[in-house]
Amino acid sequence: MTVRHATDHAAWERFVTAQRYASFLQSWTMGEVYRDIGQEPIRLIAEENGNVVGACQAIVVPARRGKHLMVQYGPLATDEPTMLALLDALKEEARTRGCSFVRVSPFWLEQDPLAASLRAHEAVDSPMHLLSEYTWYIPLKAGDRWAGEDATDEKRTPESILADMRKTTRNLVGRAEREGVTVSVSDTPLEDLETYFTLQEETRKRHGFTPYRASYIRAQVTRFAPLGQAFVYVARYQGEVVAASVHMRYAGITSYHHGASTQKFSKIPASSLLQWTAIREALERGDDVYNFWGIAPRRITEEGKEVIINSKHPFAGVTTFKTGFGGKPLPLTHCVDLPLTNGYRLTRAFETFRKWKRGF
Repeated sequence: MTVRHATDHAAWERFVTAQRYASFLQSWTMGEVYRDIGQEPIRLIAEENGNVVGACQAIVVPARRGKHLMVQYGPLATDEPTMLALLDALKEEARTRGCSFVRVSPFWLEQDPLAASLRAHEAVDSPMHLLSEYTWYIPLKAGDRWAGEDATDEKRTPESILADMRKTTRNLVGRAEREGVTVSVSDTPLEDLETYFTLQEETRKRHGFTPYRASYIRAQVTRFAPLGQAFVYVARYQGEVVAASVHMRYAGITSYHHGASTQKFSKIPASSLLQWTAIREALERGDDVYNFWGIAPRRITEEGKEVIINSKHPFAGVTTFKTGFGGKPLPLTHCVDLPLTNGYRLTRAFETFRKWKRGF
């Protein structure tokens, strides 16, 4: 097996999009998004007998807490030798760039044997989470791709998805329609992003979270929208924009990636209708999965109620909203670090303290 730098855009996309858990974060385009905001992408492929058997895109992160390589929902490998070959090559890439560690957040199921193998080869659990590790999704086909079921072209019907919704969510969607809320996909996404950013700032102040930088989101839409892989949804009420979102579409998976709303019409459930509109359009496109991204892990109480395990989880505030649309959880393996220098100890100590202070 050999590992080398990827140079063929089309070949990369063919391999990545063929994966069951293909993510736009491992797409060639996403690497260019990071290049646009000043971060270097590193793309490696593993080959055996002339065939691509694995791939991994990493991003150089020049963080003050410690320069490192970041792997988002990768590597793409189905066996231990391929995974280890890619990670060994990544560690060399990291060393040549003066990085103190490699942070890997794979899109592997929680009990995937590769996760145990990774930890047996010098990886340690990261004190931080890099991405969603408890994903909520709706299968849009009769065969659930993410559950490993046989592929099928048979679409689910809007009625079947409505029937799986929580009754209150279904009622909110209907009420938004009756109240005159309208939802559309922007024909000028970069222009409407500016409205989205205004809503995002309001949402940030209201909920006290740290959003993605505007430069990052703008680069995403600039790169992905012309490919039909990014959509800006806008919900209006009485002529005003009251909610907006950025949805990504890649390899048959539509992902709700960014969202914001105003408090001005807080009793008007515009966000519920926005999500339902995006779900219906993903159905019409023939997508396999509607990915709500992350929710907070839950447990069942003795009384049979589902409760959030940690109320300080960053997705605690949106969990009830997302799960109301029906769907399934997908628990993923926790983010791990591959330490390379003693400097990693300082980074780990800082991040562990920050995690303790935040409560998550």
